[in-house]
Amino acid sequence: RRGIFVSFGNASGAVPAYPPLRHIEKSSFMTRPKLNDYSVTREELLERANDIFGWLLAGKLNVSVDKVFDLKDVQLGHDYLEAGKSTGKVLYKIP
Repeated sequence: RRGIFVSFGNASGAVPAYPPLRHIEKSSFMTRPKLNDYSVTREELLERANDIFGWLLAGKLNVSVDKVFDLKDVQLGHDYLEAGKSTGKVLYKIP
């Protein structure tokens, strides 16, 4: 009955049109946040980054790494992302 629809990012391309009337029978809302509205100053950005790294170190936040590419294989990594194959973070190993 209640909920939040959050559209964040465009890693797989532009998000297709979404009809807001899908929510007419529910107490829910839609939002499209962007980082610059939540971290306006460098101090805010550093504070948020420190929170995240603190959660990682404390084991309160788990990050799913899907695939690691060598930097020389950057095109393979981009192809992998563009094909929509990723199910977690895609990283590049820097020698």
